[in-house]
Amino acid sequence: MEQSLERILARVQKPARYTGGEYNAVVKEKQQVDTRFAMCFPDTYEIGMSNLGMRILYGLINELEGVWCERVFSPWGDMEAEMRREGVLLYGLESGDPIRDFDIIGISVGYEMAYSNVLNLLDLAGLPVRADERPGLNPIVVVGGTCAYNPEPLAPFVDIFSLGEGEDVTVEMLQLYRQARQEGWSKEAFLIAAAKIPGLYVPSLYQVDYREDGTIAAITPREGAPLLVTKRIVQDMDRAYFPTKTIVPSTEIVQDRAMLEVFRGCIRGCRFCQAGYAYRPARSRSRDLLVRQGIEACQNSGYQEMTLSSLSTSDYRPLESLCDGLLEYCQPRDISLSLPSLRIDNFSLGLMERVQKVRKSSLTFAPEAGTQRLRDAINKNITEEEILRSARMVFRGGWSNVKLYFMLGLPTETDEDVLGIADLARKVLQCWREESPNKKRGVRITVSTSFFVPKAHTAFQWEGQISQQEYMRRVALLRENMRERAIRYNWHDPQTSFLEAVFSRGDRRLADVLERAWRKGAKFDAWSEYFNLERWLEAFDFCGLDPAFYASRQREREEILPWSVTSVGIPADFFWRERERCRQGVITPDCRRQCTGCGANRLYPGGRCDE
Repeated sequence: MEQSLERILARVQKPARYTGGEYNAVVKEKQQVDTRFAMCFPDTYEIGMSNLGMRILYGLINELEGVWCERVFSPWGDMEAEMRREGVLLYGLESGDPIRDFDIIGISVGYEMAYSNVLNLLDLAGLPVRADERPGLNPIVVVGGTCAYNPEPLAPFVDIFSLGEGEDVTVEMLQLYRQARQEGWSKEAFLIAAAKIPGLYVPSLYQVDYREDGTIAAITPREGAPLLVTKRIVQDMDRAYFPTKTIVPSTEIVQDRAMLEVFRGCIRGCRFCQAGYAYRPARSRSRDLLVRQGIEACQNSGYQEMTLSSLSTSDYRPLESLCDGLLEYCQPRDISLSLPSLRIDNFSLGLMERVQKVRKSSLTFAPEAGTQRLRDAINKNITEEEILRSARMVFRGGWSNVKLYFMLGLPTETDEDVLGIADLARKVLQCWREESPNKKRGVRITVSTSFFVPKAHTAFQWEGQISQQEYMRRVALLRENMRERAIRYNWHDPQTSFLEAVFSRGDRRLADVLERAWRKGAKFDAWSEYFNLERWLEAFDFCGLDPAFYASRQREREEILPWSVTSVGIPADFFWRERERCRQGVITPDCRRQCTGCGANRLYPGGRCDE
């Protein structure tokens, strides 16, 4: 360890974030490596190390001969200050080498509030933040994650955006890069060739023109770049790479447990959910493979908890059999099994009994809306009867801690819908009174509401977000009508959700706002310790842009949307039809009951669909 870094670590909180050297970390001989890849996560070590996508790509890339992937996380404020004071550049945890000397810097961005940290990472690495100020072939800056589906606010800072699942496209990009470097290509020549790889969007190859009213007049590709860039998916999950030997962190992280990915995609069609559309079609791993992977993951890590990962775990068909197979190994070793993302409408007592064999924890359900009318409008596809039936089973099974998640500000929401949340929470409480076998323990029902953010590539991508003032009025209305001692109410800060809405539907003119705010100190905007809305409003004012133009404005069907060049494999006509069905209160069935014709099955050869 360099002496300057050793001095720094003695002066910061949680130095284990910055030392590397963890069990199962990959360290290679530099003379045997010709390509170095920095896998960056624009948040703290504790958050980034919990990201399953990073674990997968880290293991996959390091299996390639001649390629070394290292991890990089955003240093907390105390560490950043010390690094800048001592002149220490951002480095890879495995080698300690500055990442500005690496070939590719890959950044995973799943949340718009991390955008300022993307710029901060590049600056801490000693690199210009603007892509056109980095003329050489190394490093190439690549961004993936769900935020890549609307890449425009980050476009001037990024060389390539990778859309969809990265296992295949990352390998193809690395192969092209190694060829380009060996043959002495220019950066532009490499980017032009990269744009021909399906799933890679090169923003510098597109010209965006605007009308006087601020809307987009045209998006024009050049140098043979495609008119539409469609996401990549892994077609066969049983053959897909999955790391059962992952890094064991030296300090506690958010998801400090073995993670087992049971399937990708979602058979549901919640109209607000970007992930549900972005990860379509649904693709499962086989039960026996998962049991084997789960056991290996625990054996290679020593973890005493395993979690099953997916968008909707209870939609995995052989779930109970899978739990039996895993618990046969876990139960004698006191390893607990957790099942997040359970659906209310297919939650079973048999499943509960399997999970509670080792250890009970709180159970979380997401009705999303308080009335049946609004649940139908957003296509949640659950009824109040199903919600209360599951609540009765939960309390009958001995649970006394239940969390209910809702959104405020959904399209077509009224005060009656808001008050319906309080009414539903009271009905859940009544289920406990009627069903709990041990009322002496008491009950805790936690109701949480978030501020609805319209997202690209959803049925609500044209909708405007309600104002912060209106959101807080609805929070107050709900709070005043939900005063039972057993019910706790939490609500999300509206300021960050407002800014999230700005960037989730923004265009590349927002890059100037982003850079201005960052240069004025914006970073870690997902953290209340750092977030400052006034700083952002000053940046909008300085750049002559109105944030409400992006967050609050309802858009017309014919408007060219900033993300029109990117595709999740589902055409805009399908999303518009779902928007109209919302207003009609018409439900679209899930994919197992009836194919909805979304078009995601075209991503498979022959047009088949796993579900």
